[in-house]
Amino acid sequence: MSVDSDRLSLDPGMPVPGASDLPSDPPPGIVLEKVSFAYDQKTIFRGLDFFVEKGLWTCLIGPSGCGKSTLLKIISGTLSKGLSGRIRFNGFLRQEGATAWMAQKDLLLPWLTVRENVCLGARLRGELTEEKRKKAAALLSDAGLGEYVDALPSTLSGGMRQRAALLRTLMEARPVILMDEPFSALDALTRLKLQDMASQRVQGKTVVMVTHDPLEALRLGHRIHVLQGHPARLSDAVIPPGDPPRRPGDPAVAALQETLLRLLEAEVGP
Repeated sequence: MSVDSDRLSLDPGMPVPGASDLPSDPPPGIVLEKVSFAYDQKTIFRGLDFFVEKGLWTCLIGPSGCGKSTLLKIISGTLSKGLSGRIRFNGFLRQEGATAWMAQKDLLLPWLTVRENVCLGARLRGELTEEKRKKAAALLSDAGLGEYVDALPSTLSGGMRQRAALLRTLMEARPVILMDEPFSALDALTRLKLQDMASQRVQGKTVVMVTHDPLEALRLGHRIHVLQGHPARLSDAVIPPGDPPRRPGDPAVAALQETLLRLLEAEVGP
């Protein structure tokens, strides 16, 4: 993120992090303070305060166009124009290399094989080893793509491409993982399987995920916030009982699903 010291700044006296100052163990908590963002003369956020607990999976749900994806981009540092406020990771300004990002589109490179796409980050950094190739192959096998490691993306279905994009994100092993509807293109059974796998793979990471599915949020999230209003504000956290991934048929999950649906219905209106 490019930084305008008059708009997006560190606290007075806060050190600027070096390459190794932001450890992956433990992962960082994220603090947004008085964050405002406007786009095309439309105010999306005004004075937003948001705390993301370190090492937990936080879900954001809300109506289309309310600012969920925009909030992920602000945290990742891909938005700076029109942005003001403070964004800190463990007391530091957001650091390059701290986050792994999965967008709504799979963004697979068409000239690379599935395994090469999954290993893309390591390849670009000159860190691709045989051990990482084997890790990618194991992930692909677990996700039901073991027979497609050498296939090109054009030969895959949309759901298979989505799986490959998710695995590319998991391969990055970053302390902060940002995901924008990562399971939306999957059929019901594959979605449950990939949710379970992702939940196991990111344990201990700081995860922020956007989803339109209240049940998905309740299966995976330690904390769930509903984005409401214009400019957008965040509801108090809904905290499901137990550890993720939770059973879809759990009565406590079903009860909280009603709570989330009421919050969403109140926002959307009649």
